[in-house]
Amino acid sequence: MTEPRHPAAHRPLRIGVQLAPQHASYTAYRDAVLRAEDLGVDAIFNWDHFFPLTEPMDAEHFEAWTVLAALAEQTERVELGPLVNCSSYRNPDLQADMARTVDHISARATGTGRLIFGTGSGWAQPDYDEYGFEFGTVGSRLDALADDLSRIRSRWERLNPAPTRRIPILIGGQGERKTLRMVAQHADIWHTFTRLDDMPHKIGVLHEWCAREGRDPAEIELSTGYTIRGFGPLLETDAAPRLYELGFRLIIPAIDGPDYDLSPLTPLLEWRDRINGA
Repeated sequence: MTEPRHPAAHRPLRIGVQLAPQHASYTAYRDAVLRAEDLGVDAIFNWDHFFPLTEPMDAEHFEAWTVLAALAEQTERVELGPLVNCSSYRNPDLQADMARTVDHISARATGTGRLIFGTGSGWAQPDYDEYGFEFGTVGSRLDALADDLSRIRSRWERLNPAPTRRIPILIGGQGERKTLRMVAQHADIWHTFTRLDDMPHKIGVLHEWCAREGRDPAEIELSTGYTIRGFGPLLETDAAPRLYELGFRLIIPAIDGPDYDLSPLTPLLEWRDRINGA
């Protein structure tokens, strides 16, 4: 039986990086972002947490959206966004307004913004407990995210000024019953850390949801990589070529502070340029 592959022949391969906003000063973080842009990455992501995700847990850490606003002004070319925004932490209409504002800041002289609105339902209970948000259940957080996405799109249509472009929505997760349905309904990009051997099945489920929702799956870009906590299919042997064959076109490794060693990006960028015929 032929394993499901995602339609992606019309898309170039892109290399992003998630720079963890932890374990370093803001100056070091900003320097890493600028070095990554100079190196040639296509997109730079942070994350939306309030504390480090790895030891030492009491180390330096910075909030996602204020950092993104600064980076939107400081960078010139790369797309940028949270990987991913936690929808539980902010009113959805406020999220839409924040995203629209960063979109405009990032447009600079071109007139076209560079924000990718990466979002998800949240999972880090210490964030919820320390900042006074209701943690709920996996199911309740996913249901809330589904409601929020509709409100965010609606608010973008009513803001003045409007976003500079149709802001792409990236949804992170791999749940088959709720998350992949939301991807089919709302996402421009699906980001997943599913094991490589399980990817064909997940792609098949996504295509089933697209059929039910009347969505052309070719409209959705597939994204994956690995985290600083040591999971993600890109860490598996010879993963990159197979991910490409399955239809993944946005590859995002994660790099931590305080040093932000960007050397893992070089072979990926060289691979991208070979694939794209640069």
